[in-house]
Amino acid sequence: MALVTSKQMLLDAQKGGYAVGAFNVENMEMVKAVIAAAEELQAPVMLQTTPSTVKYGTLETYQAMVEAEAEKAGIPVCLHLDHGNSYELVAQAIHAGYTSVMIDGSHEDFEQNITLTKRVVELSKACGIPVEAELGKVGGKEDDLEADGDTNTDPEEAREFVERTGVDSLAIAIGTAHGFYASTPVLDKDRVSKVRALVSVPLVLHGASGLKDEDIRECVQRGMCKVNFATELRVAYIEAGKKLMAKNPDTFDPKKLGGAGMEAVKELVKNRILVCGCDRKAK
Repeated sequence: MALVTSKQMLLDAQKGGYAVGAFNVENMEMVKAVIAAAEELQAPVMLQTTPSTVKYGTLETYQAMVEAEAEKAGIPVCLHLDHGNSYELVAQAIHAGYTSVMIDGSHEDFEQNITLTKRVVELSKACGIPVEAELGKVGGKEDDLEADGDTNTDPEEAREFVERTGVDSLAIAIGTAHGFYASTPVLDKDRVSKVRALVSVPLVLHGASGLKDEDIRECVQRGMCKVNFATELRVAYIEAGKKLMAKNPDTFDPKKLGGAGMEAVKELVKNRILVCGCDRKAK
């Protein structure tokens, strides 16, 4: 199946009361693992790359890998630019064949975020590509951006932001953080419901790695339609390689390491798809 955009995928999730799993990928093995897991569970799926990932491998390389694997699959697959940090990078991603983009202006003030996001929306809409934006600050570190995580999204500002920018989905801050948690996070789940009551577009949960399954499920029930997973996939991939080398220190074939990492990521992604409730939702 050819790559699809995130537009209908997320609208279907919003209507159906589930969330689409969005998984950050770093190499061919992770691409294969995510799509294989989604196909096994017949789930729509989003694969994502951050600015540092595309700097490492290029937009064109990741697009070619994901498109090649998506064409062999019988499920909807979307390729998304995660945390796009400039208008220029978003334009390059669209040109390279990405089918969904995010512009992250959350580190700007409210008006500057609106200005940047609106400019990206105008470009993307002309190309038929949906846009995700972020309002409020999700804590932790994503690439070179860091946030203290003390600024949760204001529901009224979210309403105004969506109306003025025309974005297709909105990532909101409720106390989650990028990376793993040093202590148990305090999630403002009521805020999800409050934003959902005022905002018509699908909502996005960032920083889901390390959250309890029941917390993710409740956030989805309250209105989150897309859930991002990144750090835990990287850890699963690397830990599988470490275990293989500890057991067989003479291993020299990269395919052995890649295969171990691929299997670990596939199993983790299957678990996360079930938690999001998007299994058997492929159309």
